[in-house]
Parts: sequence; structure tokens; C-alpha cells
Amino acid sequence: MNFLFTHKREVATLTAEHLWLVGVSMLLAIVIGVPLGILLTRRPKWKALVLGSTNVIQTIPSLALFGLLLPLPWLGARADRLAILALALYALLPIVRNTYVGIVGISAPVREAAVGMGLTSAQLLWHVELPLALPVMLSGIRVAAVITIGVATIAAAIGAGGLGEFIFRGIAMVDNGVILAGAIPAALMALAADLLLSGVEKLLVRRTH
Repeated sequence: MNFLFTHKREVATLTAEHLWLVGVSMLLAIVIGVPLGILLTRRPKWKALVLGSTNVIQTIPSLALFGLLLPLPWLGARADRLAILALALYALLPIVRNTYVGIVGISAPVREAAVGMGLTSAQLLWHVELPLALPVMLSGIRVAAVITIGVATIAAAIGAGGLGEFIFRGIAMVDNGVILAGAIPAALMALAADLLLSGVEKLLVRRTH
């Protein structure tokens, strides 16, 4: 704890870097994952391919994934770009899966009533399916956020910054205090994200029932 107080400015800088990496990668994952999940509800035959691919990405160790992406021309030139893409890929599975599950889980009578009222496919999606599926989708985003915060600590291994800098430095120095300076803020960040998104999720569940 002494290290945290004596290096407050550095802790704040690396925490901000960590938040930036997580925030941008989560935004990218949501922008890609939600449309993909919606697409699977319209094209079920692609489900095995898309969910299978995102499952495979989850099984690749983070350092190995960073290494696989490193030779890419534009991405490999900047460690932060590489880290953001890798983190977004890790976040895809829960977002895509929960978007798909949330929409297909809507009861048939609700869909039939909406169609009977004359709603088009696009109107059905925006006014019925997405609002009702939102709590399940948010649950996937919550899981993805917690995963991303944890995996982002590995980004320091390729020079992308973040709280992992303290963890790797502490391992090299065999200093638990330095390791905890990275691990504690990262754990608190993950806990805060989980509690915040869980609260929003519960609020949405109450509104949709």
C-alpha cells in the first residue's frame, strides 16, 4: 500500500491508460458484436460459424494472440492499436451470444402481436426485440467488460501501457508491493464495472416486466 501512496501520479496515469484501452476496445466490441448477434437471429445458419469463431478466440492465450497480431502492418506499428483489437476480439463472444439469446428468447405471442399491429421487420427490431432483449444484452456487455479489464493487464507485455506495467515490473523485481499496485486498481475497476452494469441490468429488468 505504501507504493500506491508514494507513486500516486504514476498510478493515476497508468489507471487512465488502462481505462482508455478498455473503453475503446469495449466500444469496438459492442459496435461489431451487437450487429453480429442481430444478424444471427436473421441468418441462423451462420450461428455455428460466428459463435464457433468467437469461442476459438477465447481459447487462445492472450500473449499468443498479441503475438499472432503483431506482424499485421498497420496494427503492429502501434502497441495500443494491437492491444485494442486483441481486447475487442476477447470481448466479442459474450456480446454476440447474449444479443442473439436475448432476441430469440422473446416469446412468440409478443412477436405475433407486434406483426399483427403492422410492424415491419426493422420496426419489430427497434421497438420490440431490442428493448426486451436489452437486459440480456447488457449482461453480456458486463461479462465482456470484466474480462477485458483483466486481460488488459497483459497489454503491458507488448508496451501498450496500463496497470499491467506495475505487475510485470513487480514480477521482474520480485516485489509484491509493486505487483499489488497494478493488481489492486485493476481488481477494483473490474468490481466497479460489474456492480455498475449489474445495477443498470436490474433496473432494465424491472422496467421490462
